[in-house]
Amino acid sequence: MEYKWTLKTQGNSQFVKNITKELKVNNIIANLLVQRDIITYSEAREFFRPSLKNLHDPFIMKGMTKAVKRIEKAIANKEKILVYGDYDVDGTTAVSLVYSFFKKIMPNDLIDFYIPDRHEEGYGISYKGVDYAASHNFSLIIALDCGIKAISKIDYANGKGIDFIICDHHLPGTHLPKAYAVLDPKQKDCPYPFKELSGCGVGFKLIQAFAKNNGIPFKELETYLDLVVVSIAADIVPITGENRILAYYGLKLINTKPRPAIEAIFSYSNIKKNSTFNLNNSTKDSDLFFSKDISISDLVFMVAPRINAAGRVSDGKASVRLLIENDVTLIKQLAEKINDNNTERRALDSNATEEAIETIATDVFLKNSKSSVILNENWHKGVIGIVASRLTEHYYRPTIVCTIDNGTITGSARSVKDFDIYAAIDHCSDLLEDFGGHKFAAGLSMRPENFLAFRDKFEAFVENNITEAMLKPDIEIDMEIKLKDITPKFFRILKQFAPFGPGNMAPVFLTKGVYEEGFARIVGMNHLKLSLSEVSAPLVHFDAIAFKQADKYDSVKNGFPFNVCYHIDENNWKGNVNLQLNIKDIKLS
Repeated sequence: MEYKWTLKTQGNSQFVKNITKELKVNNIIANLLVQRDIITYSEAREFFRPSLKNLHDPFIMKGMTKAVKRIEKAIANKEKILVYGDYDVDGTTAVSLVYSFFKKIMPNDLIDFYIPDRHEEGYGISYKGVDYAASHNFSLIIALDCGIKAISKIDYANGKGIDFIICDHHLPGTHLPKAYAVLDPKQKDCPYPFKELSGCGVGFKLIQAFAKNNGIPFKELETYLDLVVVSIAADIVPITGENRILAYYGLKLINTKPRPAIEAIFSYSNIKKNSTFNLNNSTKDSDLFFSKDISISDLVFMVAPRINAAGRVSDGKASVRLLIENDVTLIKQLAEKINDNNTERRALDSNATEEAIETIATDVFLKNSKSSVILNENWHKGVIGIVASRLTEHYYRPTIVCTIDNGTITGSARSVKDFDIYAAIDHCSDLLEDFGGHKFAAGLSMRPENFLAFRDKFEAFVENNITEAMLKPDIEIDMEIKLKDITPKFFRILKQFAPFGPGNMAPVFLTKGVYEEGFARIVGMNHLKLSLSEVSAPLVHFDAIAFKQADKYDSVKNGFPFNVCYHIDENNWKGNVNLQLNIKDIKLS
């Protein structure tokens, strides 16, 4: 796939000059800060040294006082409380956090948790879940990461005498459900200053408020920050403002004293060595450490898929049971189970992706379309979102992957940068039973007889509203630099920009006129290993890795200079740590 390179607008020169002087950093670091709207010494201090003291007062959030008082009343009156959440990572971490907190301060027979079944109940609050609460005498439900649009379900619960406290972070609709209290910073009249909390983040603010009102030291809440950072990573919320503080301390906890469940999940990776959960039962001292600092990326690719897998192919409750468990033997059993779920999920989505690519390649309509709308009734409902993401990466065009579940077509949609797939689906809403989502991702359902008409109408809308530029993936480059600018001191400062994620992505640099020193080779699954120098500074050289770019081998071996855009990483191999360029793309000069 050919990428377009876009060099970001450079920071205001006067701001860059001021930051350079005040922080005593070079022009490159100063420019990266100004690009992130950090223009004063105090802003830089907060950025580089996040503090839990800078978390906002939870009672600023609309509905918080009412929510806390209702929980206090339930505890005082010995009412039963049900903690309810979605089956994805954000929902299960949120449920684990809130359930664990209240389990410590109230009789355990008065609190329980509930995760809906993806196939029988679907996303969010369900009638079946409300019926479960009613039949088991729960009079208060705390709903996490869902509920902001569950108007009819909340009315149904009200009719059964069940109060709801909704803790959500999704955009509300025109009308709010008639819950006892609604916590969602995205409510139009909510004064809470940070709007981008994860669902688990809203749950954390709830326990923060309860703790503050009941004399519980904040220190006791810090043990839950590992759950919060996992939700932040998995839900792809901006890692700015309050999320940056929560993510920073959550990662710090994971790297120093993670909960046993997260240790167990990492035992299935190649970066966690721990005697308690080591699969090889090694007890050597050299095996008792994280071989690298755990990052947001590690949580996204190693922890989140396993937590998600239970809800995709089995039972989302298993993820909560793992995250709240302290017994080592049970943790091993539960971690193995969700790892097996993840293995099954990978096989399902891999097979479905291969079948989808083959279908598109052999279907004249799909092959020549500006979108991919594809249906296979044998695909597992739990993986169609992943398949949609993979097809979007492969073809880089708006994509909807569908299957049939209980006689109804269910679809998952993913988009490309700058194209509003929600608007495209809304244009075809007359052919749908239901749909929801946002600009880049959505879900839908329809009757089977409407599929072809929907596919044609959706494709027509895309063709009329998408541009050729939108169909070409873009790499945003922070700055052009020289290889000689990359020093150990420069990288030490650059590492302090972490945690990286939306709103604060790892910087991408451009260096022109480099050449390969004669060590290029193809490694692993079509990766390219290189050793690079600059034409203008041949004594400065760096090892580099270009993942899935083995097709560039001949281009870099021909002796001509080329341009690279890249991240700067550390390569930790058998205890030897070296700087390495992680190349995103290569273009001939």
